Amino acid sequence: MEPEDTQLFSDSDITTTSSLCYPPVVAAAAEPLPSAEVAALTRLSEHLGSLRRSPGLAFCADACIIVRSSGGDPPREVTVHRCVLSARSPFFLEKFAAGSVSLELGELVAGFEVGGEALEAVLEYIYTGRPEELPRGVAECAEESCHRHEACWPAVHFMLQVLHAAFRFEIYELVSLFQRRLLDILEKVATDDILLILIVANLCNKHCQRLLLKCIEMVVKSDIEYMTLEKKLPGNVVKQIVKFRSSLGSDGQSLGFPDKHVKSIYVALDMDDIELVKMLLYEKHTTLDDAKALHYAVAYCDPKTTKQLLDLELADVNGKDHRGYTVLHVAAMRKEPEIIMSLLTRGAQPSYITSDGRTALKISKMHTRSIDYCRPVKRGETSPKERLCIEMLERAEAKDSPTEATSVPVEMISDNLREKLLYLESRVWLAERLFPAEAKTAMNNANVDGTLKFKSSSLLQPCAGYKRSVDDVAKASLEMTAEQLSRMEALSKTVQLGMRFFPRCSNIINKILCDDLSELSIVERVDTEERKNRYNEILEEMKKAFTEDKKKFDGSASASSSKSARAVRARVAKS
Repeated sequence: MEPEDTQLFSDSDITTTSSLCYPPVVAAAAEPLPSAEVAALTRLSEHLGSLRRSPGLAFCADACIIVRSSGGDPPREVTVHRCVLSARSPFFLEKFAAGSVSLELGELVAGFEVGGEALEAVLEYIYTGRPEELPRGVAECAEESCHRHEACWPAVHFMLQVLHAAFRFEIYELVSLFQRRLLDILEKVATDDILLILIVANLCNKHCQRLLLKCIEMVVKSDIEYMTLEKKLPGNVVKQIVKFRSSLGSDGQSLGFPDKHVKSIYVALDMDDIELVKMLLYEKHTTLDDAKALHYAVAYCDPKTTKQLLDLELADVNGKDHRGYTVLHVAAMRKEPEIIMSLLTRGAQPSYITSDGRTALKISKMHTRSIDYCRPVKRGETSPKERLCIEMLERAEAKDSPTEATSVPVEMISDNLREKLLYLESRVWLAERLFPAEAKTAMNNANVDGTLKFKSSSLLQPCAGYKRSVDDVAKASLEMTAEQLSRMEALSKTVQLGMRFFPRCSNIINKILCDDLSELSIVERVDTEERKNRYNEILEEMKKAFTEDKKKFDGSASASSSKSARAVRARVAKS
């Protein structure tokens, strides 16, 4: 009997081609290769690999693949060699033969998003014929108790990206290799994560039949309800699963089919029509809790719709579904910061655990790449959503911690409402520019649509110790319109949410807005020329906006503003 490895990639239906460039895959010789040939092949692999890794050979590259990040980072170009890729892949042969020299990764792998790290792994195999180990940080989650990271979400997701890219590039031996890797860990993968494996296996069609059938078998036996299957899986796959479940004796209720009243609520939520939801509830055929409507909204609907549903105050924010998940558990899997903040501010308990002992924080960490969790985020950069979710859940679990308390600035409790409004506008405007993701999360939860009315009217507060007369305070406050008062309340809520969930950001903003700005020495402390220029730009914008806003107010307000303006100019000059 031949050794197992004598039949190359026997578990993959590798297609062949009549092209001279791509001879059919044949069984390897039973006899081992002579050591000299092994050494020669090893050297060939090393030399071809050096084409990608050696800076001295960069001039040889004659094409590139453009990788665009979904997180807003600038695109980067991965240089490649047309002759190597064309010799190894019929897919690239066709692309380059048509004259292409610059390819978009998103277009090449349409159907499933593939990141730059996965592309690098596939290219390494194309050049060297050797699959690399899963990259640390990228294929590891942020959960401390997850030691081997063999079946956590980042590891599974990375393997799926490589699998899909290899399939699209027609590198079928690599498809086969990663199919086997996934089959080896499938029993250890979280039930909810099986669904995406099933999706990618279905995309790969006959090249991943074993993986596809195994995933379908596991989903059939799982407790995943019909609506989740319908939302996440292709229709043909859902039909197969329902058919298999029915053959095992499952009825409509055990299959998780919603009745017509529940289905109507789901349809209304899909249309973001809360008024229709209210009408359906008025008919009293079901309740939000019985329909698990909040779970549905958190999993699939727009964050704004979820907030509106919460505002009805008709659903138990800590209620569990038939699988033992609270809405906070579902939100942690979705990784949407706005929804998590909405739930926490309405009393969702982060300490509740699933049937397998996971809190929302643990779920969030297991669905976050270690590299995204640990990478320092510079001010002005957009923080990854996953990191914000973890940060908020950590704060919720450790609430009232004295070591992280954020003091309330005196301007927040000012008796002069106009000055308070200007301060809040300034603070939120600055937060937008220094911490955009955190600011957006808090602003959306407080229904603040940008700092538009007094755009960037910064540092218009009186200096410490400055007192205004009772008449001045009364005059300025009485001139506040209902719209301004409403906006002030929303901005105040934004700042309070920021202080509660993002104290690190709030403390930095406190320092920038405090009287002793020169002590912060902003420009001196930054470590790159780019960041230094950005801080100078912010300070200049603050000065300009302040000057413009100062003209809009009456004499009493302007008197106070002028004093603040002089202070700002002095501080900026010192920095």
